[in-house]
Formats: sequence, C-alpha cells, structure tokens
Amino acid sequence: MEQYYRLEASQALEKLNVDADKGLSSEEASKRREEFGPNELPRDEGINWFQLITSQFTDLMVIILIIAAVISAFLGETTDVIVILIIVVLNAALGIYQEYQAEQALAALSALQVPQVRVRRNGEVHQLSAENLVPGDIVLLDEGDRVPADGRLVTNVNLRIEEAALTGESVPVDKFVHAVQSDDDLPVGDQANMAFMGTSVTYGRGTLLVTETGLRTEIGKIAGMLLGVEEGETPLQRRLDQLGKVLAGGALLVVAIVFIVGVAVQGIAPQQMFLIAVSLAVAAVPEGLPALVTIGLSLGASRMVNRHALIRRLPAVETLGSVTVICSDKTGTLTKNEMTATFLALPGRDDVNVSGIGYTPKGDFIEEDGDLLDPSNDVAVARFVKAMALSTNAFLEPVDNGSVNIVGDTTEGALLVAARKVGWTREKLEEDMPRIAELPFSSERKAMTTVHKVGGTSANDLFTDMEYVSITKGAPDRLITWATEEHLPSGPRALSDDRRQRWHDEVNEMASQGLRVLGVAYRPLETDPGETLDEEIERELVLLGLVGILDPARPEAKEAVKVAKAAGIRTIMITGDHALTGEAIARDLGILNENEHAITGSQLDKMSDQEITAALKQTSCFARVSPAHKLKLVKLLQENGEIAAMTGDGVNDAPALKQADIGVAMGITGTEVSKGAAEMVLTDDNFASIVSAVEEGRAIYDNIRKFIKYLLSSNVGEILVMFVALLMNLKIPLLAIQILWINLVTDGLPAIALGFESAEEGVMKRRPRPKDESIFAGGIGRHIIVIGLLIAALTLGGYLWGHYQYGMEPFSATLGLEDFTYEELTELVDEALVPESWDSLNEGQRIAILNEEYASLSSADLEPILSDEVALPSDWDSLDEEARMTFFGEGAGADIPLLEHEANDDIVGQAERIPRTIAFTILAFTQMFEVMGIHAGDRISFFRKGFGKNNLLLGAVISTFLLQLAVIYVPFLQNAFHTAPLGGTELLLSLALASLVLVAVEIEKVINRREEDEEQAAFAAAS
Repeated sequence: MEQYYRLEASQALEKLNVDADKGLSSEEASKRREEFGPNELPRDEGINWFQLITSQFTDLMVIILIIAAVISAFLGETTDVIVILIIVVLNAALGIYQEYQAEQALAALSALQVPQVRVRRNGEVHQLSAENLVPGDIVLLDEGDRVPADGRLVTNVNLRIEEAALTGESVPVDKFVHAVQSDDDLPVGDQANMAFMGTSVTYGRGTLLVTETGLRTEIGKIAGMLLGVEEGETPLQRRLDQLGKVLAGGALLVVAIVFIVGVAVQGIAPQQMFLIAVSLAVAAVPEGLPALVTIGLSLGASRMVNRHALIRRLPAVETLGSVTVICSDKTGTLTKNEMTATFLALPGRDDVNVSGIGYTPKGDFIEEDGDLLDPSNDVAVARFVKAMALSTNAFLEPVDNGSVNIVGDTTEGALLVAARKVGWTREKLEEDMPRIAELPFSSERKAMTTVHKVGGTSANDLFTDMEYVSITKGAPDRLITWATEEHLPSGPRALSDDRRQRWHDEVNEMASQGLRVLGVAYRPLETDPGETLDEEIERELVLLGLVGILDPARPEAKEAVKVAKAAGIRTIMITGDHALTGEAIARDLGILNENEHAITGSQLDKMSDQEITAALKQTSCFARVSPAHKLKLVKLLQENGEIAAMTGDGVNDAPALKQADIGVAMGITGTEVSKGAAEMVLTDDNFASIVSAVEEGRAIYDNIRKFIKYLLSSNVGEILVMFVALLMNLKIPLLAIQILWINLVTDGLPAIALGFESAEEGVMKRRPRPKDESIFAGGIGRHIIVIGLLIAALTLGGYLWGHYQYGMEPFSATLGLEDFTYEELTELVDEALVPESWDSLNEGQRIAILNEEYASLSSADLEPILSDEVALPSDWDSLDEEARMTFFGEGAGADIPLLEHEANDDIVGQAERIPRTIAFTILAFTQMFEVMGIHAGDRISFFRKGFGKNNLLLGAVISTFLLQLAVIYVPFLQNAFHTAPLGGTELLLSLALASLVLVAVEIEKVINRREEDEEQAAFAAAS
C-alpha cells in the first residue's frame, strides 16, 4: 500500500493523476468507481433466511407445542398432530413476516443516512453522496464535516481533526500539508498530513485528496468486526419483556391448577388435559408482543421519514411522546433558511435596498429614493459587495430553473447571490484578489477573516495602496467594537464613540425588523501574514458597513408552535442572532409574548443556575448564545423535570444534542458530527417536522398500548373461560386445537394491523405522557380486567345456553343424555354411535354406554347392546375388571363398531360439539369486536370512525370472520377442530353476544371522555 504521508502534496496529486483545482472528470470518476467500487464500509449481509426460519422454532412456547405434537403422535391423535403442526408453521410464517418487515423498515432508514460531501469535479464544486467518492477525488473539508474517506491533505487552513474513532485520543490533531519523513512506518495518529474516514473536522478547513475508499480505509479494516452486533432493546421492550415473564409465571400457575383440577377432580384423561394445559400456556403468554412492538416502532419510524424526520435510534420514538419542551434554533428551522441579502447600510451614504428573494440571482440595487443603482459605478457599494463575497466559503451550484443551490453556509450563500445579481462571482474576484490565508469562524469570536493579495486594476481601485488586505465578516457588535475607522465615500475616517453608538442603533433598528445583521470590515496589511493567523488580525479594522439578511418565518412553523402549545409542549427559541431579531421572529411565531424579552448569552454568563432556571419560566427566547449556553439550558430544563428536545447543526452543538432527551440535527445544513450525536435528523430542517414527529411518536405509543390491551385482555379471557369452567365442574369448553386456533387469530393479522393506525383525533391536545408512566396507566389495566371478565362471561354464557337449548345438563358428566330417546339423541349425534336398542335399555346401561364403561355391566345388560357377531365369554360375570377391560381393549370386544371412533367423538363428546362450537365462535368473534373498538382509540367511537383508512385491519377482521366460519361449516375442518355446523339462531346469538364486547368498549370510551375532558380542563386552567 502506498504511504502517501511520505509524499509531498504535489507528488500525491501526480501519482493519482489529478489536478487539485479541477478535480477528476466525470468520465474518469466513473472508470475509477468501476475499478474500486463504492465508498462504503462492510454492511450486514441482510436477512439470513436460514437463521430467520430456524429462530421461529426456538421460542419456548413453540418448543412446548412441538413436544405436545410428539406426545399426541404417540397417543395416536393424528388429527391433533396435523393441526398443531399446521399452527406451528403458520405461527413461524407470521414471525418471519414480522421480522422481515421490521428488517426492511430499518434497512430503509439506514439507507437515508449516507452523508453528503462537497467534491471538485470538472472544475466545479458539486455536492454528492460519499458513496460515490473514488481515489483521486478532491474533497472540500470544513468545520463540522465528517471525513468521508482516507486521503492526503493538499491545502490546510488551521485544520484540526478529532481522530478518537481510530486512535482513542480525544484531543483534536493539528494538521499540516508538508511530507512526513520517517525510517519507520508511522501509526495513524502520527500521520498529521492525512485525514481518515470516520474522523471529524473540529476547526478550520482544508482540501483532501482521496487516496483510499471503502474497505481499504483504516476504519474499513476494522468495520467488519462491528457487524453482527445486535442493537439493545428499547426501554419499552425491556418493560414488556419483564411484563411477559410476570404474566407467564402467573399464567403457568393457573395452567397447572387447571391441569390438576381437570385430572384429579373432573377425571379427564391426563393426555387430553396436557394438550389443553399446553394450549392455555401458549395463549396466556403474549410471546408475540415484543415483535409487534418492534414492528410498531419501525413502521412509525418509516412513516416519520415521510414527514421529514429520520429516526436514528428506535428508543427516540418512545421518548417523543413525552417531550414537554422543544428548544429550537431559529435559522432554517423556524425560518425558511432562504437567506436573502436585502439591505445595505454604508457609512456616509444613503442605505441601499436589494430586490429579489431566495436563491435566484436576479434583482436590483435600489437607492432610498427609489432610483436604481449600478454597483459597478459606485465605488463604496462595489467595495462592500465584493468584500462580503470574498469573505465566504460557500459555493453556488446552478440548477435547471435558473436558481442556485447553496453548498455550505446559507448566510454566506446569500452574500454570494447578492454579488451574482451584479454579475460578480467569488471565483472571478479571486483572480484579482487571491486568498492566501484564513482565520476560520468560531462561535467564541463570532467572526471569520480571510487574507488576500491585492492585484489587478479593479482591486487596486477599491483597496488603494495596499499589497495585502484582510477582510473580516461577522457579528456587527464585535466588528463595531474592533474597528477604529469607517470607510466613507471620501475615504477612511476615525470611528468616534458617537459614531459607534450610531452603528449600534442601526444594528438594533435592522434587527427589530427581523433582519439578520452582519458587519463587514477590512484591515490593510503591508506584508504576507503567512498561513498561521491569530485574533490580532481582527483588530484595528476599517468598517465597511452592515448587510441585513432576511430569513422570513416559515408559515407552517407558526401553526406548529400553536399545535405544540395545545399539546402541552413549550417552544423555546435559542439563536445566535441579535436579540431584537430573535424577538421579532419569536413574537411573529407566537413563541414570545408582547411583555417578554429575549435574554442574551452575555446576560446568562452573569446569572446563577437558580436565576437561569427562573428566567426559563419567564421567557422563551434566548439570543446571542453559544453552544455552551445551549448545554446549560438543556441541563437546567431536565433538572426541573422537563423532557427536552434540542435542535442543532454545528459541531459545538453536539454536547447539547447528546444531553437532550431527543437531539434533533438538521439534515440539510447540519454537520455530520451533529447528525451523529442526534437521535433524530430533520431532512427538511423544518420546525414543523419536529412537531409532526412528536405527533407520530404519540401515535406509535398509542398503537403499542392497543397491542397490550388487545392481547392481554384476550389472553385473560381465554384463561378465565377454562379456569372457571373447571371450578364450576363443567366439561372443557374448548379443546386444545381450538385454543391454539384462537391464539393464532389473536396474534395474527388483527394485531399487526393495529401498528398501521394513524394518529388519533386530538392526540396533540393531550398533555405529554410522563416518561416513567406505567404500561397499565390510562385505564389499560382496567380494560384488561373488565374486558377479560366479559369475554369469559359471554363465552361461558353461550356455552351453557348451547346445552340448555338442546335439553342437555351441562353440570352432569353425561349431560343428562341417558334421559333422551333414541330419536332425540340421534338428532344430536351420529346414529352410528347409538345402539338401536337404546330405547329398551335401562338407565344403568345407558350411563355405561355414555361413559364407555362397558366392563362394569353384567352379561345380561350387555346382551342388548352387543351385536350378534360378538360373543361374551361364558364366565363374563365372574371375570375381574382387568380381564373385562382386556376383552374390550384387545379381545373380540375391540371390534365392536360402537367403539370405533376417535377421541372426543363418543356420544357425549359429539353432543358437546354444538355448545363447544358456540363457545369457540363467541370467543373468536369477541376478539374481532374488541379490536374494532380498540383501533378507534380511547375516545372516538367506532360507530363514528369505522375502520378509517386502516384497510389492513378491515381485511384482517373480515378474513378472520370468514376463517372462523370455515372452521364451523367446512366438513374436513369440522373434523380437525371438532366443531359442528351452527344453525342460524345459534350463529346470530354468537354474533350478538360477541358484539357486547364492542358495546362495553364504547361505554368505556364514554367514561374515558369524561375523565379526559376533566383532566384537559384542569390542564388548560393551569396553563
């Protein structure tokens, strides 16, 4: 591998065959991309289908089901085996679908996080994806950028790069351009003329010659080791996991009791009770809940992308629902960020207005009296406009509609657009006044300075008798203080204290009109100061004037502030602009009241933490603040119980973004460092998108609550049905297969469809949710208990009605069938199961047949039952019970047609099919009616909302109803699930009873509305 740090910059350029001023041509870049591939680190290979499929069969509940299937196979229960395995496979398919959807959603989010870089190609600066970089590309680096590839530095202006990602050293490294000679191979940390992928520019700027990309970079070599590291669970997922374990423990205890009662008290066969107990265990534990939560979070995060908010970490989705305060920058977030230089205030002459809005370089310079002005013929205006254009680092990138894109700082872009309106470009101006040094902008100085060699006629006319000149641009109050002269049309004149005060008044007047104000000044230099500059070059300046830059408030931001306020979320503007500018915009947006005023950073410096905390309650606008102030404000808000979202775009904003509960970085103007520190990135830099994300976050949390309500209330209902039936000495209302089917229906499409619910009406009129709120808060616990009890009561009620409808006695072991005539009995069961001699049999004979206790009967009692082909042993009456059982199990009696039937298909079992089918159907239908009521929310009636736009839920409910009907009426499914076709009256009754769950949910909503209205009234009064 070539050691570029040993080469001079010119040698490195020559080796890679590229001109630093022009960059690669498009054709050459394409060739190199084909040769070297995309500039990307190793990625996870995506979905491993083998692991994805096999993982579906490692869940404890699935393993238990498989064991149950194996036991059933040994017991000869072929139908049960087939149905259990079908359900296991369907459950696995559902799990695969869920995980695939979550993986796809997260992959889509990851694809949106590729950084953009500024590259010189074909002699022009372009902004493109870092993935498209190739060796030989010339990349422009500025403060805040993340280095996109390994490379050799070609130019350097006070460049410092933080390389902790590679070296572990947190102190930024000062960079230089000259070659490094060493007999030994130097480690990364000592290659000071190189920059490496993944590191961050913390100061200055420079030009990077890309030498290695993708896997060949230093960080690429170790990136592979990071693959396969699983992301941690979100706090909500951990709480749900703990909840699941608690529920599992409680459910398994109940299941154990059910098993013991069924075997010991009811006398049910252990193998049958084992299958029922396993089915109850599966139904009781909401094993699908964590997957549903992940899907809900991922789907919500995907929806946020459509609302211009990119969630980088899923836990942020949960926190969004709790935000109580949004600390927002002004420029580009609350305003359009279409900076336009509209006003020039120059010493000794009338003010000049500049027409044209936005990034279209068309407009006029207009005198105060309305006359058009040609800056080319006005030395003072020309000097000012050229100076402000020269002191920029942004670039203008033409677009098809005649407008331009700003590559770099938008404020600097506004200055370049103003110069372009005259026909001047920085590149052309630098031909006469080439830049030779720079002191980059810093938030402490609030200024930047460039140094130029003065040459050419036009330059000499503007900056007379100078070899070199420094141009300083920055905060007007700083420049007015540092300046000792002002440049009138007649020439420089000493700047008196009175004139300084006049300039300060001018700044205040411009700021009160909502203009962002910048000052421009220069300093004559006799000699080249060299590349290393210090702050002294920004003293003894000659003030050229002020430029007012308009950045109007976004119309949608005003409405968003209003929506946030109604949601109990306070908006605080934190800006580096002048206090009066901040106040003007904040009042226009409704953030600041008329009697409130902005507090400046200098005022904050003189205040104690207690005083700042008090100030936070009195004002919502902070101006002229530094990143350190932002960090302090966030900490104090959090100490006072607030859940804070903080916006930022610069390197120095990273600490505040990390400190905030939700860090929000700007996607367009934000640096890569700020994006890396944030939980959320705004792809449009718009404040309204933050409020939209909060709304989406609340909707997602609501959907998760719906999952919990739906799954747990259904599970509680299922367990109570079985538990209460056994306590009441009833027969088993549901068979194992039926319970498994219900569980599949419950955790299937209806539950997934809840994740597609949009925000409920009025979601942004609630107060923020407490961060430590219990999962069962807001009436969820009450819902689970009440609806679970109701489901159990309705199911058991239908089950009992099914017996009485046909004259059966549900509390009798034989259902009272011994009192039925042959004709009555064969209306309920297959006549092949009933002896033709039934009407002539005595009660003891009938009971023995119903209980299949033939061995207990005497030969006289058995004769009328057995066919002529079967002869009892002559000594039957003297045989013991074991011998009699053997006769019916393995002897001639084993061939009795009356006994050739599958389990549960004896007379009693078949008679049970109708009431059991009624219970089975009611239980399935109650859950569909519950999900219909739940989906509409805690307040809105289903009869008002219907299914809304959630067509997936509509399809899930319809398909579930149809599947349940198929289980009842399709013959081969009847045999598999031991159901009987219901008559019209029975089906309508099942629907009517099940629909009472929807009625109960609607009554619950009436109570919720009353409670919430009272709470909101109290909240509004307190506000």
